[in-house]
Amino acid sequence: MIRSSTTAPRIGILGMGTYLPRTRRTNHDVAGPVGVTPDWITERTGVRARHVADREEAASELAAAAVRAAVAAAGIDIDQLDVLVAATSTPDELGPSTACRVQALTGARNAVALDVSAACSGWLFAARVAHGWLREDSCTRYAAVVGVEAYSKFVDPTDRGTAVLFADGAAAAVLGPVREGGFTDFRLGSDGTGAHHVLIPAGGSRAPASAATLDGGRHHIHMDGRAVRDFITEIFPRLVDESLARNRLRLEDIDAFITHQPNPVLLRNLGDRIGIPSERLVIVGDEVGNIGAASAPYALAGAAARGLLPRGGRVLIAVFGAGLTWGSSLLTWTGAPSIRLAPRLSAPPPPRPADTSAIQRSPS
Repeated sequence: MIRSSTTAPRIGILGMGTYLPRTRRTNHDVAGPVGVTPDWITERTGVRARHVADREEAASELAAAAVRAAVAAAGIDIDQLDVLVAATSTPDELGPSTACRVQALTGARNAVALDVSAACSGWLFAARVAHGWLREDSCTRYAAVVGVEAYSKFVDPTDRGTAVLFADGAAAAVLGPVREGGFTDFRLGSDGTGAHHVLIPAGGSRAPASAATLDGGRHHIHMDGRAVRDFITEIFPRLVDESLARNRLRLEDIDAFITHQPNPVLLRNLGDRIGIPSERLVIVGDEVGNIGAASAPYALAGAAARGLLPRGGRVLIAVFGAGLTWGSSLLTWTGAPSIRLAPRLSAPPPPRPADTSAIQRSPS
């Protein structure tokens, strides 16, 4: 049954979950192969560590762990999910959808499962799909939206431009009806003329896998770092300015700014230029690197777990990524709990991960 706009419910976040694989690589681990020092990586990027999936661990398994955590945080059963949308640019296979793999792993047997591919902007694109679905179909009540990347499978460890930045992880949210607040003002965009700036050139229909593509390293991530930096420098301030103008808001009206996390140093510099107070610009890339479609939801869950999102607080989400793609949305926070799954680290952090996992839960 299709709802009219006057009867459609507000849709917000009911629970969040994140997952990081257990292997943790510091700047000391990655600096040698790319020919730089650990301090160089810290000074240029702000990234201090990144997590890497095991050899047998695929994107779907990272995503499944995050979805299970989000469902538990939301206080519902996995069977209650009606929709499961996965956002990734590192799928298990070219087909079927990674979301179908996640559905099988989690037992979400009643969910319609599909992928959304918008690179690092993917989670917000996927949330827009789920949001519209939930508002328009009265038979649909809960949706899980997960961003996940297993970039380590596609990174050349000797490429300075990508090896120091990209990492693995997953973050998910359960969306559903809320009494007040929730998502508003989704605005998404893309410019395919810039698709060549960040891509994995081979493995698709344009350049199927062959001995030549393997020898040429064309199954690794290729990135024009300068072009990407220029794109981010232009699009991030524009997304913030346009969102504030459309909604007649000021910077001080926003409690938290949640963004994609390509490079913490760049983000902090842009935040200063825009005038965002440093305590309101949520940065998590220093602890996990660039985890693509999982970056923004991971930052959102982290902000919730750290008590940075007051109930009723206003959140501006801004994302940007390969494609080129970008998007923004306003979210009024409803106090959704967050469960974060990560390796347990002693202090100081060991060079190799511990075998057990820690669960962090926050009612924010």
